Amino acid sequence: MHVVIIAGGTGSRLWPVSREAHPKPFIRMEDGFSLLQKTYLRGQLAKPVESVTTVTNRELFFRTEDDYQELTPEQPLHYLLEPFGRNTAPAIAAAALELQQYYGDDALMLVLPADHLVQNEQAFADAVVEAQSAASKGQLVTFGIRPTHAETGFGYIELHDSAQSSQAQAVKRFVEKPALKQAEQYLEGGKHLWNSGMFCFRVATLIDELAEHSPAILQGVTQTLLNAQRSDGQGHSVARLCAESFGVVEDDSIDYALMEKSNQVVVVPCDIGWSDIGSWNAMAELVEPDASGNRVIGNVELEGARNSYIRSPDRLTAAVGINNLIIVDTPDALLVADKTHSQDIKKIVTRLKAKGGDLHQHHITAHRPWGTYTVLEEGECFKIKRIEVKPGASLSLQMHHHRSEHWIVVRGTAQVVNGDKQILLRTNESTYIPTGNKHRLENPGLIPLVMIEVQSGEYLGEDDIVRFEDVYGRCQ
Repeated sequence: MHVVIIAGGTGSRLWPVSREAHPKPFIRMEDGFSLLQKTYLRGQLAKPVESVTTVTNRELFFRTEDDYQELTPEQPLHYLLEPFGRNTAPAIAAAALELQQYYGDDALMLVLPADHLVQNEQAFADAVVEAQSAASKGQLVTFGIRPTHAETGFGYIELHDSAQSSQAQAVKRFVEKPALKQAEQYLEGGKHLWNSGMFCFRVATLIDELAEHSPAILQGVTQTLLNAQRSDGQGHSVARLCAESFGVVEDDSIDYALMEKSNQVVVVPCDIGWSDIGSWNAMAELVEPDASGNRVIGNVELEGARNSYIRSPDRLTAAVGINNLIIVDTPDALLVADKTHSQDIKKIVTRLKAKGGDLHQHHITAHRPWGTYTVLEEGECFKIKRIEVKPGASLSLQMHHHRSEHWIVVRGTAQVVNGDKQILLRTNESTYIPTGNKHRLENPGLIPLVMIEVQSGEYLGEDDIVRFEDVYGRCQ
């Protein structure tokens, strides 16, 4: 079995925690693991696992690697890095073609979205065994979740017979998200399942079926992979998809492009404690309520509050006399919403994006290949950052047209290029970098390097960076 993790969505309905540069798969749950890490670990239940392929945006590659390295992966890691999203059909097609190249026609691929949650791991493992068996016989397998309530936010899979069996069954049809009355009928009828977006395929079968039902997507993805920039390291391979050829590939889901057209489709009905965590209401369901129906995470004081979800991990949030609210606090944005309008949060994100600025895209702590920076304070013509550089990592050799910088080492050792000078700075030492000076920061030590950076100048945007050399390929 080869696990394929699809990490493409931004999760705008989970703003302000989920943002474009910190999307839903990187949200940490109460046990300390991100949704991406949980997906990786879930994939390991499909024993034996020979490799893990992750399809994600190229800007999230280093974040993804960091999450995986915390888990000390044993199998080879393959990465397919998209310049932009084109939905699940091109992503899954690309993964299949890569697996065919590395492992041959008979490789089985287990496709898992990176932003879902499964709470019953044993039931999931049992469902995967059933899916493996069906996929090995040349069937396209999807996982159907037995519904627990009349949900209007999911697509459904209709069976010919009852959904009580756990064996792979032929699919009668796929159904769009229904109205409430229809969803209630589906729940009572016992022949409909939630469409989970998880799949199991034999590589050659998937490619053959795509060639028959969506040849343009297959041809476009094939050309994109031929044009990809490739690099191989110890235990992993990276393919950066060509933006020009990927841009002409049809944007389509695997359901529309293939599953609804093929006659080889079967579904494995299962009860696995599944949630797509598509809203703050769904996130709230993961927290045990108190006697007043409140679900709380973090530093919260309540007085006369009822039926509310409050997430405040950093500072104190006090709620008095509220009912049926969602309150989510982050260092730079606060969300207050009526629970019945949780789906409308994405409208706020759209509005923020249209206005410009960074609140839809970044947290005050931004992740980079070399580490992180946190904006501590900013105002007219100045910005103060806390910079943390991983051991052995370095920033690019760069310069700025509009700002100068002061660097002060708080912890660790810094190797600095400042103009034509090379300087070694230790704790409590500093350097000044004038506007226009080429400079680079490197951590030669064995512990994280922590610095305070004070910027001053007429323009302090992150796009005022001219890179000359970069070990992470960002000069290209």
